[in-house]
Amino acid sequence: MKQILVDIKKCLACKSCEIACAVTHSESKSLIGAVLQDKKPRQRVYVEAGDGISFPLQCRHCEDPRCVSACMSGAMYTDDQTGLVANNPDKCVGCWMCVMVCPFGAITQDTEQKIAQKCERCVDLEEPACVMACPTKAIKFLDIDVFSKDARLQYLTNFHLKEEGK
Repeated sequence: MKQILVDIKKCLACKSCEIACAVTHSESKSLIGAVLQDKKPRQRVYVEAGDGISFPLQCRHCEDPRCVSACMSGAMYTDDQTGLVANNPDKCVGCWMCVMVCPFGAITQDTEQKIAQKCERCVDLEEPACVMACPTKAIKFLDIDVFSKDARLQYLTNFHLKEEGK
């Protein structure tokens, strides 16, 4: 299964991913339309920055999701077909247990609707909106093995250059 993975060396904290996510979850599906909507759309990816590092964070769709276990109403569930952690807003009672147990802080409160919100990985799109919007390609949608192999090759290249004194 493909995952949203991040090369933190390439992230500029430009927040293009946040904007694309919000627009994708808007009624209009356009930037201007989203800005003009009465109910402003909210992103499900959050760029956090500190100490010279920035990182776009969204739901990791854990294999053993704490949010699903903690959800008393059954709103949070693992989709049998996709394996993704999903949220049924019609069942959400706004208890925020999922928010409290998420180890990544990837679930947030929509206080207007009193429901939890999280990345659904843009299941209707070929690639998640955050991935398509990233100008530096820091956010990728790949199999973990492909990402790991690329990281190993990058490490070897950097190691080789350091050994040669370049």
